[in-house]
Amino acid sequence: MIHTLTLNTAIDMNIFCGSLQPSSVNRTQRTEYCPNGKGVNVSLVLKHFQQPTHVMGIFGGFTGRYIVEELKKQKINVTPSWVQAPTRINVFINDGNNEYKLVNAGAHIDDECKQQIIRHLDCIRPGDYLVISGSLPPGIESQFYVEVMSLCKQRGGKVILDISHPALRQLLELNPLLIKPNDDELKEIFNLQVESIQQVREAMQTLHQLGARNVLLTLGAKGLYFSDGCQLWFASAPEIELVSSACAGDAALAAFLSHWLNGEDIPEALALASATGADVAASAGLGKLNRLEALLQQVQIVQL
Repeated sequence: MIHTLTLNTAIDMNIFCGSLQPSSVNRTQRTEYCPNGKGVNVSLVLKHFQQPTHVMGIFGGFTGRYIVEELKKQKINVTPSWVQAPTRINVFINDGNNEYKLVNAGAHIDDECKQQIIRHLDCIRPGDYLVISGSLPPGIESQFYVEVMSLCKQRGGKVILDISHPALRQLLELNPLLIKPNDDELKEIFNLQVESIQQVREAMQTLHQLGARNVLLTLGAKGLYFSDGCQLWFASAPEIELVSSACAGDAALAAFLSHWLNGEDIPEALALASATGADVAASAGLGKLNRLEALLQQVQIVQL
């Protein structure tokens, strides 16, 4: 079972309009809503690829109920931890030329809610995987990551991390199975540049030395890399017309896991990850993932 944990869930509101004018009424062309939060996205895409998944996370108010109801409609098992304050709404505006991202911090999380999360981790069994994704909401400190990872390890589970918190460097000491940084996170957290293949090699070596067992490095339109500590692969990115990059990395991770955790070839897993990320980037939210076959034809895999 692949469990996902999202501590800062959200509803994404994707607005499409003409050129924005200040101090004027700007009429929208259309608006789309979708349940969000990085781990939620991973589970939604895992479900698309017919992989068993279970969502854990923090939800609140009418917005939190909406996300839980939408997940249940899609036959995804969800175990919510509840707070009173509404789950945040993030706004993404596309005016035909530019994308504007308005991301809220999220509601304050109390100690009772944190204990709910800890109790829900009892579901993890030996051989399970726990994907921890996304930001920390107000009220939760980075030490909570350590507590969650330690409990998962005690129960025989393996941890996959996709977080942008500075604590990621210290969390590598707990030897996560996989991490999925992007170039901005490598620069901000580890002071690593990845503008050349040699820099990618050096960055991967550093991450493995710090404790990461496997690394999936996503670079948006520049493609993605995977390293298992012995070998390095590169997957190119298909050319698309960008609509929103908000969920692309989450989708790429889920697509990769859907193959890799089942023991399938790394090149196939990387190709699917690249095509899936591109499909989502060309859509509002996660889209319908109905262009994968065509996008896969554009992906080139190289073992470096």
